[in-house]
This record gives sequence, structure tokens and C-alpha cells, in this order.
Amino acid sequence: MANLQRINPTSLAKPSGFSHAVIARGTTIHLAGQTGVDASGAIVAGGVVAQFEQALANLLTVLQECGGYADGIASLTIYIVDMDDYRAHARELGEVWKRLAGSDYPAMAGIGVARLWDDDAVVELQGYAVL
Repeated sequence: MANLQRINPTSLAKPSGFSHAVIARGTTIHLAGQTGVDASGAIVAGGVVAQFEQALANLLTVLQECGGYADGIASLTIYIVDMDDYRAHARELGEVWKRLAGSDYPAMAGIGVARLWDDDAVVELQGYAVL
């Protein structure tokens, strides 16, 4: 289990799907951006929810290979091609997160972008974790 302390001041709006800050102590793992690409190198079909699930699974696979777990993700940036579509699926995306990563959230940011490296990618996850 990672040595993380989540900080959510009561004087700020209660966070939903993220933590305001995370204090981390331990070995840091910098996780490269992961899109919804499958093992064959193709972007999965099914839109933002399917791609988010594949991208998160890819990120967790890399983290586990490093000896870490989902609860050690301290910070995550989500790059989003279509913010309206992402927001429309927020509940489903939250369910994917909880199923794959649990109920604790890292410090997070969602950034709208014009496009990603893979033309068909609509979401990319990048961050760091602590062992």
C-alpha cells in the first residue's frame, strides 16, 4: 500500500471524482500517457467510456509491473478531446474508476485538447504513483 495522505479541506467544495491534494512519501513512478489502445496497438471501439477503461487498465498494468497498485496513484491528468462527451458520461467513467481503481481518488485534472497522438483516441491518462 502506498504512503499517501489525501487532503480535502472542508473550507472548499467537496470534491467529486478527485482529491484536492495528495501528500506522497516513497518511491515515485512517473506513468507515461496511456490511450485506449489494446494489445494489438489498435484503439478500442465504443467511445469515451470504452477508451477510458482501456487507458486506465493500461496505466494500471504498467503500475503493477513496477510493483504498485491503484491506491498509489497520487496524481492523474486526463486529456480529453471532447469535453462535452466526457462530461455526459461522467457517471459511467466514475463507475469504471471505482471498478478498476477503487474508491480513493488522486489529485486530478481534466484538460481539453484538440487531438491526441493517435487520431482515433479521445482520452489519454498520464500521472504519477508512489510505492
